[in-house]
Amino acid sequence: MYEIKRLPKKYENKYSEEKFWSKVKKYAKKAGESVLEPALKMYYALMDSDTPAWARAVIIGALGYFISPLDSIPDIIPALGFTDDVGVLAAALATVAAHIKDEHVEKAKKTLKKWRGKTD
Repeated sequence: MYEIKRLPKKYENKYSEEKFWSKVKKYAKKAGESVLEPALKMYYALMDSDTPAWARAVIIGALGYFISPLDSIPDIIPALGFTDDVGVLAAALATVAAHIKDEHVEKAKKTLKKWRGKTD
C-alpha cells in the first residue's frame, strides 16, 4: 500500500490544474475510467472550498503523482502503465472519501460522459 502521508510533499510541486487537464485529455482513452473517475472526483473536491486543508494536501499529492511523468511504472507501458496510478488514486480517495460529496461524483460522471460523447 502506498504511504499517502508522503505523497503530498514529494509530489505537490508536480501538480497544476493545467498539467492535470493536459494529462487527462492526453490519456483519456488509454487510461480508462478506473483511472479517470477517481482523479476527477478528487479534482472536483480539490476545487471545493469546503474541503479541509489536510484532504486537499492528500489530493494534491495523489494528483501530482498521477500527472508526474516520473512515476513507478511509466504510463506508456501497455496494460501496466497506469497500475501504480490506480493504486495511488484509490488509496488517496479512500483517505479523503468523507469529503467527496455527491456533487463531486456527479461532476466526474458528467465529465466522463461528455468525453464519451453521451449527454443526459
